[in-house]
Amino acid sequence: MSSSFYSSSRERVRSFIESQRFESAITAVIVINAIGLGMETSPAIMAQYGQLVSTLDRIAIAIFVVELSLKLFAFRLSFFKNGWNVFDFVIVSVALFPLSQQFSVLRALRILRALRLVSVVPSMRKVIVGLFSAIPSIGTVIVMLLLLFYISAVMATKLFGTAFPEWFGTLGHSLYSLFQIMTLESWSMGIVRPVMEIYPYAWAFFVPFILVTSFIVLNLFIGVIVNAMSEATDEEAHGEREEILGELRALRREITALREQGEN
Repeated sequence: MSSSFYSSSRERVRSFIESQRFESAITAVIVINAIGLGMETSPAIMAQYGQLVSTLDRIAIAIFVVELSLKLFAFRLSFFKNGWNVFDFVIVSVALFPLSQQFSVLRALRILRALRLVSVVPSMRKVIVGLFSAIPSIGTVIVMLLLLFYISAVMATKLFGTAFPEWFGTLGHSLYSLFQIMTLESWSMGIVRPVMEIYPYAWAFFVPFILVTSFIVLNLFIGVIVNAMSEATDEEAHGEREEILGELRALRREITALREQGEN
């Protein structure tokens, strides 16, 4: 009797926390809590509404703790098999540390609670899944970009290091300067044109570098991520179709069995 009552209680709790209304409520709490944490950065607001903001923050933490407790009760150890649940557990656990001066870093990390929106909103979860699935391909692009940067930095140091030691005097300086050029931040008037005053043909080095890094390699990142997200969406849609087909097959078997019983 107690075992069946416990199982039914778990099922009721599971249905409750998986309901759309519950998820919407948690999403609203996360948004309100994130706004409150942002308000804590304003001395004027805290001087006038500090008590209210702190109270709302404690209420939000209590709601998050209750939410995780319900999930642990409903799913037990399988709770930790879901990466999003582990992510929520870590984020909320950080909020429970003492907020003294020794833990000033943890005070700053409280804003990470806003990241719980990623685990709550399905569309955001799809984006993150797509990003993670793109990591192997992104790694290849990063290695290629690092190789281009290293080769270009060595060349720039040897070509322009003597005249412009602050930009290209060492390999580290050259890497940083080339990174600035790749981002197109003041690359022409800030670096390239002054270099061309002494080395008129320096454009033959910098223009191909910009074309390769900014307009080709970096766009590979976008292509890889978009492709990975598309594949993740297709896999999810395929899984949903298979689930629906499985339910239809089971329903068809039940109808066939009932029909056979009626004929007998």
